[in-house]
Amino acid sequence: MKLVRQVFYTLALLFLFFFADAQQVPMKFVQELHYLLALPEGYDADTSRRWPLLIFLHGSGESGTDLSKVKIHGPPKLVEEGKKFPFIVVSPQAPPQMGWQEEILYQLIQDIKRTQRVDKSRVYLTGLSMGGYGTWELAMKHPEEFAAIAPVCGGGDTSTAWKLRNLPVWNFHGAKDDVVFPIQSTNMVNAARRYNPAVKYTLYPEANHNSWDLTYDNDSLYTWMLAHKKFTYTEAPISATALKSYVGIYVGPDKDTVRLSMENGQLMASPGNEKFALKAAGNDLFFFQPDEPLDVRFMRTKGRVTSFLFMGREKRLFRKVK
Repeated sequence: MKLVRQVFYTLALLFLFFFADAQQVPMKFVQELHYLLALPEGYDADTSRRWPLLIFLHGSGESGTDLSKVKIHGPPKLVEEGKKFPFIVVSPQAPPQMGWQEEILYQLIQDIKRTQRVDKSRVYLTGLSMGGYGTWELAMKHPEEFAAIAPVCGGGDTSTAWKLRNLPVWNFHGAKDDVVFPIQSTNMVNAARRYNPAVKYTLYPEANHNSWDLTYDNDSLYTWMLAHKKFTYTEAPISATALKSYVGIYVGPDKDTVRLSMENGQLMASPGNEKFALKAAGNDLFFFQPDEPLDVRFMRTKGRVTSFLFMGREKRLFRKVK
């Protein structure tokens, strides 16, 4: 028996030595996300036209593998009943017990924009309950994707609500909601309004958790959405004297240094060896590219520039030291 074990052990070592490469074979993991697609009336008639896109995120009760469940509430329900939306309507279904995964939804939107004739300046996002949470979270993770959002009876991480500073928001909740308490919406709205005072909030005084019925049955929501296009910064004239007030050396929270200088009448930022042009959107507000959610907001004390807030994927305060 000992000899048999020794022979087996020796053969195993030889196999590993000579055939190790054969143990590594190409494989693929595929994440599926099923969704309902509704194309607007006239979509096929004019192949040059681009259409607004509406993404709808359902609640937890509609998760699973039965796609027909997604038609129970919201826009897909209305489509099923014969409503004609002026949008491409995409209603994905969350896998069982997984909730909404923001990066997968982001990839879905990119795929829809590649495969359908989408007006990329008019992508709208809405969702109810679990989908309300998903709406807040996806918008805060990718604010550059959307022209407007409408969360319904949800909530989110108030610490990142500043990322919605340029995004039109209309939030809805029922005052008698005993499933997702209205304070969840109130906290998000208050946090977002610190940077975006135009955030709208409708609190239905008699509605419970099904505030989505009142919301999606009201055409004013869709009219409001269509009134908005994706935000872009607009360059504004600013005097050379004003530009000079920003020149200096600024130090961030990790002791990283940014030098601001003027070159040919342009404010330039130099973090390390790199150099970027800052374009004025107004006094004390500057941006890098019109369609990127990155900006610099200067702050003053007694009229003098003392610091700036960099707002991009993260928020960082830089204090002027020279």
